Amino acid sequence: MNRKTLVLPAVVSLLAPVLAACGGSDGGSGSGDAIVMGTTDRFTVTKDAPAPFDPAYSYDVGTWNILRQTVQTLMIQPKGEGEPVPEAAQSCGFTDTGNERYACKLRSGLKFADGDAVTAEDVKFSIERARTIKADSGVFALLSTIDTIETQGDNEVIFHLKTADATFPFKLSTPVAGIVNPDDYEKDKLRDGFSVDGSGPYTLKAETDGDEMTKAVFTKNPNYKGTLDVNNDQVDMVSYEDADAMGTALEKGDIDLMTRTMSPEQIQKLSDAAATGDIDLVELNGLEIRYLAFDTTDPAVKAKAVRQAMAQVVNRSALVSEVYGSQAEPLYSLVPATLTGHSNSFFNTYGDPSVAKAKSLLADADVTAPVKLTLNYTTDHYGPATKQEFEVLQKQLNDSGLFDVTIKGSPWDTFVPAERKGEYAVYGMGWFPDFPDADNFVAPFLDKDNFLKSPYSNTDIIDNLIPASRREADRLSAAKSLTEIQDIVARDVPVLPLWQGKQYVAANNDVTGTAYVLNSSATLQLWELGRGVSN
Repeated sequence: MNRKTLVLPAVVSLLAPVLAACGGSDGGSGSGDAIVMGTTDRFTVTKDAPAPFDPAYSYDVGTWNILRQTVQTLMIQPKGEGEPVPEAAQSCGFTDTGNERYACKLRSGLKFADGDAVTAEDVKFSIERARTIKADSGVFALLSTIDTIETQGDNEVIFHLKTADATFPFKLSTPVAGIVNPDDYEKDKLRDGFSVDGSGPYTLKAETDGDEMTKAVFTKNPNYKGTLDVNNDQVDMVSYEDADAMGTALEKGDIDLMTRTMSPEQIQKLSDAAATGDIDLVELNGLEIRYLAFDTTDPAVKAKAVRQAMAQVVNRSALVSEVYGSQAEPLYSLVPATLTGHSNSFFNTYGDPSVAKAKSLLADADVTAPVKLTLNYTTDHYGPATKQEFEVLQKQLNDSGLFDVTIKGSPWDTFVPAERKGEYAVYGMGWFPDFPDADNFVAPFLDKDNFLKSPYSNTDIIDNLIPASRREADRLSAAKSLTEIQDIVARDVPVLPLWQGKQYVAANNDVTGTAYVLNSSATLQLWELGRGVSN
């Protein structure tokens, strides 16, 4: 983590007033003691996604930022880094030598926000509900190693697993394992709309404009019983049209802090400013990755040689330098370089970018160049630099003479349904890990029921290598299986990793706790925020 104190006037010209927040800006100093946070995440209810905040459906960093504040889990990721620790549970652990029986004892006095007691049956109901509904987001796959769930009395839950899974404690820390009240959630149906009811540190009130949530009001839950120290009574999250509008709100004092997503130019301006002033910028090493995904059955990219040629042409270093500068690093695997089990498989396979080698790959497979492709990206989910990133990718591929690439951007609420329906041959995605383990950078993309709905299937990965890696409680010992997985991905190219990035929080200097407001999976921990002297 790198923390810098920065001067606000230096960014005034950058953060010029543009579009106002869709929900207005009646926050900041005008909201009493509430801490007000800006975000560019957009939360909408649509025909294709009518239940964005249901734990059995939600599977993106924005909606998980809502659920982590409101829905309690048995385990939780710690304040810094490390193994998950008990939260709703008093204790959890494997009770057999084969790591296939995992038992949790609940804390005494657990209550939902409405005062109802939380029982072991509620935990069982919540997790079995997600497994039963099998939402098209694919989040239920995080629970795929569960065979059966048993309760003993009101306070003990026992998970019997199909196979050993050393990552299972991490999975119990994710929102899909969040505990919900059977009185509020149907067993076999998603809960539509923006309502969330749980036993977490906050309750949620959603302010809306039509089918869009403009502000999330998090109020401290008086019935919360858990391990977290809640350092504030209320946090308001206001959604903005874009990074400039959010930055302007910070400059004007309408919000106290901002995070997802700032533009590279904003971050650079903040970073270059003087070492004293009114704004703090917190830089954290992130596990966010960006990549291209392929529908390997689409005629445009069905030939493996086309995907391999793209991997051979794309210049990650130039892409990162031109668009993100020091805020990102080239990535040569799905697994970030900072995680145990990482291997530079794409570099080992393709080396430096080479048009000549790419031309040979296509010629050997009798693929006629130029190959015509459309690269699809989302315009409003991964930050304002996404369009520029795809313009650079387009130029790199077209300049090779081997491709005829066009690019097309769509808003997130239409991009995701189209991707899940298989409408894109090639599309850009980002990944914020569910938990900080290499397994979570391979299984969600390559296992059965993968969240991309990818038709790519490798039986060795699914049947042998992923299970083998999960059997290793010592994650260093899983490196062999994980490396083999990464080498296969580099060879077959069902996805093409591009870069990994850092995370940033900018805040007024009377806001404390900003160094811990994002966990190692880049999701929010609003309970860490308070008021005082932050530096």
